[in-house]
Amino acid sequence: MAENLAFLINLAVGVLSVVLILDALASFVLEPWHPARRFLDRLADPFVQPFRRVLPPMGGLDFSVFAALIVIQLVGQLLAKMLGR
Repeated sequence: MAENLAFLINLAVGVLSVVLILDALASFVLEPWHPARRFLDRLADPFVQPFRRVLPPMGGLDFSVFAALIVIQLVGQLLAKMLGR
């Protein structure tokens, strides 16, 4: 049972990481009103917004996505380790 939960946590962390990376890449190539970008923004913003409040853009680059990725990866690893995997 614990291994199944650890697998689901790792899967969720992986999917969320891909969404965050795709959202960051889409911000470079798609206009803000493009439907695909708006969809990705709706998925990623709840995880990135807390970091945007703390980390302002530096030199035109938004490092909040990287901070969110690091924290999500660390929390995922911690939860998986607590479940015994």
